[in-house]
Amino acid sequence: MRERLYTERLLMRKWEESDAADLYEYAKNPAVGPIAGWPVHENLEFSKTAIREYLSSPGTYAVCLKDENTAIGSAGLLFGENSNLVTGENEAELGYWIGVPFWGRGLIPEACRELLRYGFEDLGLRKIWCAYFNDNTKSKKVQEKLGFLYSHTNENIYWELMNDYRTEHVYCMTRERWYKLGK
Repeated sequence: MRERLYTERLLMRKWEESDAADLYEYAKNPAVGPIAGWPVHENLEFSKTAIREYLSSPGTYAVCLKDENTAIGSAGLLFGENSNLVTGENEAELGYWIGVPFWGRGLIPEACRELLRYGFEDLGLRKIWCAYFNDNTKSKKVQEKLGFLYSHTNENIYWELMNDYRTEHVYCMTRERWYKLGK
């Protein structure tokens, strides 16, 4: 896995424990985590634990504005047991979120386009999956903007991180489609 990825406006790099204060700043907002499937961060220690246990997974990056190198969100490719969508070899799941002050700027689609390029060109993946929960219209728009196609819906699935049941809408991008779209 590459340590850093770059786009026109962004640096994507490995999460570090020193990012905990920045993570907490955005993840304490109830508009961010619960709709994406993870709890509101209650304190700095919670954010440190999230970095150690989840965000340090291979393929997960802190999304930073290039000039600032401060974590404002996260995007990554999840593989194997780190994903609940991957069904085979040469597949990954795309996951992402960004802090509320950065919504509507096109930063997450920009980060995800680079992850798609990286996944298909550098890693040789053949499929990348992505999903959103009911009412997460922002995530749905990102997937549609990127060219993902609807695959199926999983209803009434137990979501351990939130200790609730959810409906998940699953989308997919194949390498062939990605090339066809000229990405």
